Amino acid sequence: MNDIWVEKYRPKNLDEVVGQAEAVKRLKAYAQGGSLPHLMFAGPAGTGKTTCAIALARQLFGENWRNNFHELNASDERGIDIVRGKIKDFARTAPFGKVPFKVIFLDEADALTSDAQAALRRTMERYTATCRFVLSCNYSSKIIEPIQSRCAVFRFRPLEDAEVISYLKKIAEAEKLKVSESAYDIIAYHAMGDLRRATNSLQAAAAMAKSIDDDVVHKTSALARPEEIAAMVKEAVAGNFSGARGKLDKLLIDLGLSGEDILKQLHREVLEGDINISEEDRIRIIERLGEVEYRLIQGGSDRIQLESLLAWIASARVKRTA
Repeated sequence: MNDIWVEKYRPKNLDEVVGQAEAVKRLKAYAQGGSLPHLMFAGPAGTGKTTCAIALARQLFGENWRNNFHELNASDERGIDIVRGKIKDFARTAPFGKVPFKVIFLDEADALTSDAQAALRRTMERYTATCRFVLSCNYSSKIIEPIQSRCAVFRFRPLEDAEVISYLKKIAEAEKLKVSESAYDIIAYHAMGDLRRATNSLQAAAAMAKSIDDDVVHKTSALARPEEIAAMVKEAVAGNFSGARGKLDKLLIDLGLSGEDILKQLHREVLEGDINISEEDRIRIIERLGEVEYRLIQGGSDRIQLESLLAWIASARVKRTA
């Protein structure tokens, strides 16, 4: 239990990577050929970008992979000095072993400033003979076009629930945990395709009990049950603002959820839940959710903004049925 399961069970080679079949197939071809262009991995968090980069390096370099693979996080050092200093120094040194190049893995590359990206473009051109770059980002649109055009782009998608559950079952078997099927479903539901989040949720639940059911998962996930969110929306839709506000109080005070957490779950329940509303009403609520999210990001009060959302839903419903 002392190990972080995300690292303990991180795939060691490309064959063990969960999901991303198309990306893995292409990366295997590069590894078998012993050569690769500059790469860009783009996609949401927890979908395997870092894992694929490390697994690729292991298969390319074998035992020397640590000497030939340098990982940097651009969100820590995002200015032009990091490109002119650490990246340039590593890029121009000779590689170890038979492979004629090293690999620099630049995580969260979309956090680099525009000046740093311009300097990186020149570095990528100059040291191609001794170094390849693997850039990882959540949003490829934040990477300047000259860099994108120099990379083979890989799109990573959120994992399917079945893929997440299959991976969690392997961990549970290795850790000798007893996990109910409903608990797996809830972890996958909350993870939304993020395998790292799912693994951390399972480890948090395992710290509380060796026999894990849905109650244990909810207590350790710091998220509301879908039915609690749905019940709050249904009260507002019915025009019962006081009832909806009471359920919101429970989420904010008893569970200690943030406004953004509640808003994300609200969005999902309105789109996918069993709330009986017309398509027109669904569209109007989603539009309003976007406005409230913007206000929260700008520093608005969680309680005031969420209560205003519930009041809007309740009053809009009363007006339409009057």
